[in-house]
Amino acid sequence: MLKVTKKGDKAWVTFSIMPESECEVFLSGEWNEWQDEEMKVKKSGEYYLTKVLSCNQSYEFGYKIDSRWICDNEVQTVESPFGSKNSLLKL
Repeated sequence: MLKVTKKGDKAWVTFSIMPESECEVFLSGEWNEWQDEEMKVKKSGEYYLTKVLSCNQSYEFGYKIDSRWICDNEVQTVESPFGSKNSLLKL
């Protein structure tokens, strides 16, 4: 799930995902050259991370849950160079 708040030329994007069980969850995307960023967990079990990104841009991203690559089902997906799919965030 994504929550986007735009202010001027910046957007605060909160990425969140609810895995079936407690696990390691990372967010990776074009904004940081695909470096894994560990997501924080709420008491409800939902994992989240907020990023400040530039508006009028598109960013490919995905979640890693216990080393499995997962797309966000709320946004369009695009083919990756590795034969899988990436989520596409358009701001």
